[in-house]
Amino acid sequence: MPSAPTSIGLVFGGVSGEHAVSIRSAATVAGALGCGSNAERYRLLCFYIDQQGHWWPPAVADAVLATGHPLEPEEVPARPVRPGFQGLPAPAAEVDVWFPVLHGPNGEDGTIQGLFTLMQVPFVGSGVLGSAVGMDKQAMKAAFAAAGLPQVPYRCVDAVELGEPQRFESLVERLEAQLGYPCFIKPANLGSSVGISKATNRSALVGGLRAAARHDRRLVVEKGIVARELECAVLGRQSMRASVLGEIRFDADWYDYTTKYTEGLSHTVIPAPVPAAVSERARTLAIEACRAVAAEGLARVDFFYEESPSDANGAGATAEAGAGTLWLNEINTLPGFTSQSMYPMLWAASGLPLEELVHHLVQDAGEWNIPNGAEAQAA
Repeated sequence: MPSAPTSIGLVFGGVSGEHAVSIRSAATVAGALGCGSNAERYRLLCFYIDQQGHWWPPAVADAVLATGHPLEPEEVPARPVRPGFQGLPAPAAEVDVWFPVLHGPNGEDGTIQGLFTLMQVPFVGSGVLGSAVGMDKQAMKAAFAAAGLPQVPYRCVDAVELGEPQRFESLVERLEAQLGYPCFIKPANLGSSVGISKATNRSALVGGLRAAARHDRRLVVEKGIVARELECAVLGRQSMRASVLGEIRFDADWYDYTTKYTEGLSHTVIPAPVPAAVSERARTLAIEACRAVAAEGLARVDFFYEESPSDANGAGATAEAGAGTLWLNEINTLPGFTSQSMYPMLWAASGLPLEELVHHLVQDAGEWNIPNGAEAQAA
């Protein structure tokens, strides 16, 4: 007699600037979990978190996925008086494995992972520590530095330094002296390039710092370099494997939110045309980056690749080790699953189509670590 299908709780939306992207990602994942062999393996229950933080049951979640757009205030049935989490909808008790498809704060930063851990239900992706460290660019860079991983020069900034004119002036002078122009100003806890700006002079630096501080009090400023943007996908928990490399190409000055999510403004090249030694080095670094921040399950690791003169002239395709410089940019512990997202495309190019990829992610959640208290009790 065939076993009953595993109930998957797909949760998406969230209180984040990436709410709309999350809906698009969730639609892709839901389609993959409901097709082919997965239709028999899994029973899908979808849950929507609106932009006020309220959880809604499958009837509402399915309607949001069908339209592809967030619920407008007038469309929300019986909104709770207070914003924020008010409890799980009743069908949540039937979930065997949670599959969060949430990007940015309140979904990728360890908060919802903490809820799942308290519930003692397996979930896809990193735990609290890996999610929190991977989300916060200051903590992430500190972990990378402690592991000896290569990064472009950067400085951490606390928004409190912007509040006092004398301290602000000193900060700007220090950043100019240490990093120069161009440089990039980033909020520490946002993704999809939200709140990021490029500065080529003092006026743009001042404006960029103030703009980033509206999103987060923890900021990172990085030295700008001329480099190609490479990405690698990682899959697994105790045993990790890395995909082929992909390259993001675009005509814009830099890879901002509009360029990322507007059709036709960027394109991907998979596999990335880089020397074999660079590809192998990046794949090794991708797994080392995951270990450094305690990321597991899935992650996308991004790199800057500065070509050597021979690479730039076209000889790089066959060059050996030492060609160019590879810098670790950042890690994303809940990467996008939209039609333009690198993570599923990289695995498809590595021989793992989307249907099997989501199956592997759910199966990897079975390696979920039992909380210490439960483990002690079981012993």
